[in-house]
Amino acid sequence: MKLTNTLILGLACAAVAGSVVAQDEMPEMGFFLTSVGVGNGADLGGLEGADAHCQALAEAAGSTRTWAAYLSAKAEGRMNAVNARDRIGTGPWHNAKGVVIAADLDVLHYDNSNINYAMALNENGYTVNSGGMGNSPNRHDILTGSNMDGTVTSAEDGTCSNWTSSDEGNAIVGHHDRFRGTTPGSSWNSVHPSRGCSQENLRASGGDGLFYCFATD
Repeated sequence: MKLTNTLILGLACAAVAGSVVAQDEMPEMGFFLTSVGVGNGADLGGLEGADAHCQALAEAAGSTRTWAAYLSAKAEGRMNAVNARDRIGTGPWHNAKGVVIAADLDVLHYDNSNINYAMALNENGYTVNSGGMGNSPNRHDILTGSNMDGTVTSAEDGTCSNWTSSDEGNAIVGHHDRFRGTTPGSSWNSVHPSRGCSQENLRASGGDGLFYCFATD
């Protein structure tokens, strides 16, 4: 059976329309791993500076949502301790490809296998280097300052002076690829302290000053 030009054009338009609908139905991005750090080690300008970095990267990727960094901070002066889990809304959160990362805070912290090398994408939808996957340089150390339940670490410092130091101190990091060396099974948000707070020390232990960002709205 011959297809007329009108029918062919109609089928083509229907296919395009279908793909547009599918794209429109994809959930908005609500989670990403920063493609780049601030560039000054773990001195992020405090929580406010880290949030601003998340917001800027998200907006450059086309997001209009409100973003916050997944970072905890110690009580200091008149400031109460801050838990990363209390900064990021209630979910659900999807990555840049529309795949669900977690439905809510409990799933995120207690039943989560969806933050891994293939799913913890940056704001542009790309994977981030993992030594466990044979990538070089390894960038799997992700700043959090947190325990596995998302509360502020009880370790000495652990937050590089509440994300204002690129010199003294250390930061608790997680592994976005879930690898410790080449062995799977480590936590996405709390594995070990960094060697220090400078960019050089973060890179020396397998990181680059990257952190997680979540949409709070």
